[in-house]
Amino acid sequence: MIYTVTFNPAIDYVVRMDQFILDTVNRTIAEEIYYGGKGINVSTVLKELGQDSVALGFIAGFTGNEIAQGLKEQGIQTDFICLKEGMSRINVKIKAQQETEINAQGPHIDASALDTLFKKLDLLKEGDVLILAGSIPSSMPEDSYEQIMKRLDKKGILTVVDATQNLLVNVLKYHPFLVKPNNHELGEIFHTVLKTSDEIIEAAKKLQQMGARNVLISMAGDGAILVDENGEIHQIGVPKGTVQNSVGAGDSMVAGFVAGYLEKKDYLYALRLGTASGSATAFSKGLAVKEEIERLLQEV
Repeated sequence: MIYTVTFNPAIDYVVRMDQFILDTVNRTIAEEIYYGGKGINVSTVLKELGQDSVALGFIAGFTGNEIAQGLKEQGIQTDFICLKEGMSRINVKIKAQQETEINAQGPHIDASALDTLFKKLDLLKEGDVLILAGSIPSSMPEDSYEQIMKRLDKKGILTVVDATQNLLVNVLKYHPFLVKPNNHELGEIFHTVLKTSDEIIEAAKKLQQMGARNVLISMAGDGAILVDENGEIHQIGVPKGTVQNSVGAGDSMVAGFVAGYLEKKDYLYALRLGTASGSATAFSKGLAVKEEIERLLQEV
């Protein structure tokens, strides 16, 4: 089974308007609601690709109940921990002549709730996949990813980490199956700006030397590079399309890669499906759907 973790799920309230002007009343031309958070995004796209998963994390209040119910109606299995106080976030995404986001804080996650999550993760078994994606809320210990990886070390679980800087670097000693920084995040790890493919590949190899098995680097319109555990280097472009959405493309790439690998155990195919999935989200108003992923896969 595939498990995704979203520490701080949200309702994403997207409002579209011709223009957004400060200090006046703005009228929308359309509104949409999505159930957000990086792990939830991964679970949503996995469902489109025919892969079941269990979405883990913390919810609170009426907004948390709405997230759980909404995902259930989409056919996504959840096993959230319900917090006694606070409420899950509502993030406002304003899409006008420019994009503006207002992201809420979310509920406080105490040590008892975190321990409950750890105990759920202790039940994972060999061959399961665990996807850790995104930042850690300020109420949680900064080493939460490390604690999770340490508990699961040497259990034969395929772990995927999509995080930045120390959150990523500090778990490499536990040999995650896949890490997915973008080229800018990869450069930040080594305190440099990576300008060429050779520089990106060299930095990716350093992450492997630090413990990562496979390193997938997304590069927006320039495609992606995969340095796999067999020493092979795969570089791929992106299909043609108009970018409409900057939210969730990286999560969709992770979902596509994992689904592709589980389907064929072939890293090049996993990269192709990951790229098609990420592009399908970028070219859509919401997350990728199956038909668009399959169409773009033929172009990758």
